[in-house]
Order: sequence, then C-alpha cells, then structure tokens
Amino acid sequence: QVQLVESGGGLVQPGGSLRLSCAASGSIFPPNTMGWYRQAPGKQRELVASITRSGSTNYADFVKGRFTISTGNAKNTVYLQMNSLKAEDTAVYYCNADIITGRYWGKGTPVTVSP
Repeated sequence: QVQLVESGGGLVQPGGSLRLSCAASGSIFPPNTMGWYRQAPGKQRELVASITRSGSTNYADFVKGRFTISTGNAKNTVYLQMNSLKAEDTAVYYCNADIITGRYWGKGTPVTVSP
C-alpha cells in the first residue's frame, strides 16, 4: 500500500515561516508529480504548489514569491517552505503524489496563522 505522511504543520504568527514535509512510501515507482493542496474552512480544496520528477514547479498565484516546493534526492519526499505567512493561509495542507499506479493523498497537516 502507498502511504503519504505529512508533518510540520502548526501555529505560526503572521509574517512567520513554516516548513511542511511529506514522505511517500510503499511504491516501487517514484512519483511523477508531488504537490501540496490546502483546504480552508468552508472552502474548496485548492492547489498550492506542485513539482514534477524532473524538477519543474508550479505555484498558485496567491503563494508566488512566498512559498517554495522542493523534493529530496530520492524524489519520494516533498517539502513546502512557507514564508511571509498570512492569516488567509490558514488551512489543512494535504500532500499529493501522482504515481503510475494512481493518485494518493495524505491525511493532512493543519496550519494556523494567527497572532
């Protein structure tokens, strides 16, 4: 079975930083794409950032210049460095992996930006 496990969420003040991590396990194939999505209360889940196996990145407009997505050397881990956090960034952040066998989701890690 394929599992994605997120970590690094928590409470941070506006303007602060947080680093999220996600590790994929249980697959003999590396992910083609890994990404981060978020879902705020009462809102739809939305893409935050994604990265392909080759290193190409894609960011939502609302995080450009503030967030950075990256992978580990083995390409089965993904990180999201979040800087200049705003209250609007408060959400549950979900890790996603697109693998040849299917798409997989983590359980999510909550991020709260509040003074």
